[in-house]
Amino acid sequence: MVRRYPKTLSSGENNTVIAISENQVGKLFSGDTRSDIGSEAEKMQYANKVNRLVVKFIRLDQDENSGSDMLVMERLFPMDYRAFEVEKREIWFSVFEDELNELHKAGFVHRDIKRPAEISGMQYDNVFLTESGLRLIDLGISALKDKVGDMLFDKYIKEELEEVNEFKEFFLSR
Repeated sequence: MVRRYPKTLSSGENNTVIAISENQVGKLFSGDTRSDIGSEAEKMQYANKVNRLVVKFIRLDQDENSGSDMLVMERLFPMDYRAFEVEKREIWFSVFEDELNELHKAGFVHRDIKRPAEISGMQYDNVFLTESGLRLIDLGISALKDKVGDMLFDKYIKEELEEVNEFKEFFLSR
């Protein structure tokens, strides 16, 4: 019998994401990245209390196969935005902007909407289009205002809004 789960979905420079069931994934943390798991879980829970833009936190656990610490979250099923009319994408983007602004007002900034060119991966691979609209994943470098202070937070918001404008052009023009 073929085992369906766990199944590797993606591997980045610091983490691997595995499907652990039909509706849950685990982001594996090992070695030097173990200290990041608590911070990422905290920021995910914070954002989840504000709205549904950020992938939903489920629990912290351990992967039995690798022994790695694991951040368990909802499984998102990305859709290809290019298959939809621009008018529909405009609506999704408008909702995305509103929800992102709501997070900013609540003291949360994602900080990784556009992947820098020097890091491998697709340009906007932390923004997924799902059946319920645009969603954000990977909160590794996100920040909370009460942890970084007003000056850094305002700088991060400014940078993120520039990324959002670039993402808008990317998302609506293709």
